Amino acid sequence: MTYAHYEQDGFVATVTIDRQEVLNALDDAVLADLDEAVNQVDLDQTRCLIITGAGNRAFVAGADIARMSTMTRQEAAAFGTYGNAVFRRIEKLPVPTIAAINGYALGGGCELACACDIRIATEHAKFGQPEVGLGITAGFGGTQRLARVIGVGRAKELLYTGRTITAAEALRIGLITAAVPADQLMGTARQLAGQIAGHPPVAVRATKAAIDLGQQVDIDTGISIEVQVYSSCYESTGQREAMQAFLRKRSAG
Repeated sequence: MTYAHYEQDGFVATVTIDRQEVLNALDDAVLADLDEAVNQVDLDQTRCLIITGAGNRAFVAGADIARMSTMTRQEAAAFGTYGNAVFRRIEKLPVPTIAAINGYALGGGCELACACDIRIATEHAKFGQPEVGLGITAGFGGTQRLARVIGVGRAKELLYTGRTITAAEALRIGLITAAVPADQLMGTARQLAGQIAGHPPVAVRATKAAIDLGQQVDIDTGISIEVQVYSSCYESTGQREAMQAFLRKRSAG
């Protein structure tokens, strides 16, 4: 892979998008490498995945406008379909995903971040969906996921105006959960990933499934889903060992 690097460190995997000469902008080749990186995630070995961008200027500054400027309607449909398929694969991974946002997350970059479960950023990061200024809409899920993350009203404002917001504002509206100094970003992401990876994976994956499935249905159906995933954890090695460890610790205390 030329534009995406995969690294495994214990139970935590990291994918780094690396096309720094154009601020890690997405084109067909970058998407293909990102797709291949997702293929490398070993679900038996990996309990959390971090996605970040190379360099200190951009997570992903957007899709490649030079590439987009010459597209026909049919080519645009194919590009949007492919980008959405890759992002949906990331979103549907059984393991939790963390976007470590090290700079600009505009257009496709903001959309990629929203396809991850958790978003943390550097204090100098910038976010936005500037597509309307280019005469198009968001095409990699921005009109769908952003509203689910920050609410319909705020999402419409950002999408209609195309304005860029700071990490401080992104934190205030719930787009990210933390804004940290640049030199602390990956350490913070790895610490969070390690905390997640320290729990029995059967419980973490079931929790992710319950939340994601529940967001698409009414509350009664969601509760039914929760009961199913809750009971599915029982009789697993992780459940038995974790509960026995808790009881031993309580007895010792």
